[in-house]
Amino acid sequence: MVKDKIKFVCTKFPLSSPFVVVPIILLTFVLGVLVGANRLGSNILPAEVSASLYSSAPKNIDLDPVWKVWYLLDSKFVPSHEVSATSTEKLTKKEINQKRVWGLAQGLAASTDDPYTIFFPPSDAEIFTDDISGEFEGVGMEIGLRDGLLTVVSPLKGTPAFTAGIKAKDRILKIDGVSTKNININTAVKKIRGPKDSIVEFEILREGEPELLNIKVKRGVIEIPTIETKTLPTGEFVIELMHFSANSADLFRKAILEFKNSGKHKLILDLRGNPGGYLGSAVDIASWFLPKGSVVVTEDYGKNGKKIVHRSRGYDIFNNKLDMVILVDKGSASASEILSGALKEYKKAKLIGTNTYGKGSVQELVNITDNSSLKVTVALWLLPGGVHIGTDGIEPNIKVDLRKILEDRKIKEFKEGEDPIMDRAVEYFKTGE
Repeated sequence: MVKDKIKFVCTKFPLSSPFVVVPIILLTFVLGVLVGANRLGSNILPAEVSASLYSSAPKNIDLDPVWKVWYLLDSKFVPSHEVSATSTEKLTKKEINQKRVWGLAQGLAASTDDPYTIFFPPSDAEIFTDDISGEFEGVGMEIGLRDGLLTVVSPLKGTPAFTAGIKAKDRILKIDGVSTKNININTAVKKIRGPKDSIVEFEILREGEPELLNIKVKRGVIEIPTIETKTLPTGEFVIELMHFSANSADLFRKAILEFKNSGKHKLILDLRGNPGGYLGSAVDIASWFLPKGSVVVTEDYGKNGKKIVHRSRGYDIFNNKLDMVILVDKGSASASEILSGALKEYKKAKLIGTNTYGKGSVQELVNITDNSSLKVTVALWLLPGGVHIGTDGIEPNIKVDLRKILEDRKIKEFKEGEDPIMDRAVEYFKTGE
């Protein structure tokens, strides 16, 4: 029975997400990415439609093919050697039937061809719950499906994936030597997750690299980071926001007041590699820079419902007396795009870096049974002015072509501590362009 719903921005998520983005912050936040809605205080929303409507078969739908397949499996199916070799337990008739029911639900979700719409049977729903709890054992990256390929949305800073050199938009062709062709996110999550200190190996296709990369990652305990502050030697105050968690709004309030009390006038908000998170947190953070009532983002439900407009709460403590840039890259997704896109549209900040990820849809998590759920795309995100966040992402005001910089310097990678995007932000503050 349908019980309640949780809303996502997602990523991975999203999934975002976003290519998909499903919870595997292995992390993976369904690209990610939980979105709390008004709703910050409560992510559980009452079902809008009576659960009884879901309990009967739809009219004028011929389900005979389904039951024919079901009974043919009962009467004819013999497990092949491959099935026998990988089976770890003998299933009872009841367990087999339940497995088929989950398979039917997964197939229905997959029939939408939407990488963000996914059914979670109990084992996968449990993984998702672990993800949003904020701590688990894995590699620390958000993944999704883009163009049918398993793709990294973003590795989280400081996690095993980040340290091993995994990058946003890496295409994962193999996991431990097994092809990811036609893999679904749930299966990928299970293959990548594992106990602390165990090793998982990825075969990676990376744009700009002539050869495939083989990267080994030692799994660890993943704790989702949130926010850090610092002052650069040149005087700029930096707030680095790694994820829009449930407590990000409160942590950002402390950080922005720290900036205001510092006497500094130049602010850098670093959203690079931030896969998104709670929508409520993104709206609250935008409210520090926008007048009350300004549109931050709109949920467009098309023919299925009225648009929902999320507006600034009007903290707006700077009154246009702020010199601000936001750093973005291809790992900035979902809620990161909502925040940066809104502040760009209102000309409150200059965006510096590369195009963002491109996660412009809303997902909702609906409990189907006590231990299974459906993540379903329900709306599109629209920035102020009705601008949809397309798959190309948001274009920054000032682009930094990292590949060209490497080519010009005839090197393969930057030295530890080098940060051309941050350097460009400092240059902008000096020159105004």
